[in-house]
Amino acid sequence: MTHINRRTFVASLSSALAGLSMAQGQSQNPSSNDLILGQGEYRWKVVPNWGVLDAATPVKDCHAMVQTKDGRIFLLTNETKNNVIIYDRAGKLLGKWGSEWPGAHGFTLAEENGTEFFYLTDHSRSQFYKVSLDGKVLRTWDAPKASGKYDKKEQVFRPTHVALAPDGGFYVVDGYGQNWCHRYDAKGEYMSSFGGKENLKCAHGCWVDTRGKKPILWVTSRSEYKIKRYTLEGELIDIIPLPGAEPNFIIPFGDHTIIPHLRSNHGKKGKIQSGFVSILDPQNKIISNIAAPAAAYENGELAAMGADVKLFTHPHGLLIDDEQSIYVAQWNSGKTYPIKLQRLKASS
Repeated sequence: MTHINRRTFVASLSSALAGLSMAQGQSQNPSSNDLILGQGEYRWKVVPNWGVLDAATPVKDCHAMVQTKDGRIFLLTNETKNNVIIYDRAGKLLGKWGSEWPGAHGFTLAEENGTEFFYLTDHSRSQFYKVSLDGKVLRTWDAPKASGKYDKKEQVFRPTHVALAPDGGFYVVDGYGQNWCHRYDAKGEYMSSFGGKENLKCAHGCWVDTRGKKPILWVTSRSEYKIKRYTLEGELIDIIPLPGAEPNFIIPFGDHTIIPHLRSNHGKKGKIQSGFVSILDPQNKIISNIAAPAAAYENGELAAMGADVKLFTHPHGLLIDDEQSIYVAQWNSGKTYPIKLQRLKASS
């Protein structure tokens, strides 16, 4: 082999090995435009610099995103210069409002008599609110004193999210407080409570699943690495273990479900501590992990999971739009704007 041929051979071998490494471990640079995430038919790629604005419209912690019927995308941040930032799908600024919510956290889109509105939680103010799309506060709720769960000084109400019930009522989880799940009727009046610190550990997010014969309330027990499912009356049905990951919220995706995990590999040295996103099939098995290896099941049990691509910092809230693009709002990420992921076709 001549010198020049050897050099060509070594260069070709290096390129092949690099390509193999990428295919096996998804180790591309997260800033690369060709970063492909997920497995099988459920794969996405990063859309660079989506929604990046300037100092006139800052973010602090990005907590949640929703899309209204007219296609607008609303981002909730605890930056009180503009708690809510409104984008179009391309990431162009359409508007902003809100300056009174230092603990802005949960953001649920609801509809009443054909009019859309939000339920917004603020754990710093120990309140949650009904808010119009243009930022007008329509109603305010404090801690549910009728529950008897907040009679002592140390029993502080720190609500993190609201889930909609089929009858027009809703549930509020006290995820940063006493870990109760409070049920309200369609008039917004308190009904009952269940859960609590003995049953839920950081009841961060909740969602009522109406896809089956009977509605089921899903609640994240983040510090336990689990999702717990209840009847609407608060009886535990089953538990979905998510070892190695900290589930934040539950987002429906047709008959599938999406879970953003705040962190992964918690407590394990030498591994990336960033979070990732999971896609669950109708049987609640993980069929794709975004920014993490494929889920591994042995004898029906899920093995511990962890990120292998440091794309995300702390994935918090998530939106999947009507084009199946995913937008990830991140907590404690250096005041960065959301990350947009574009769905790839099966043939891509």
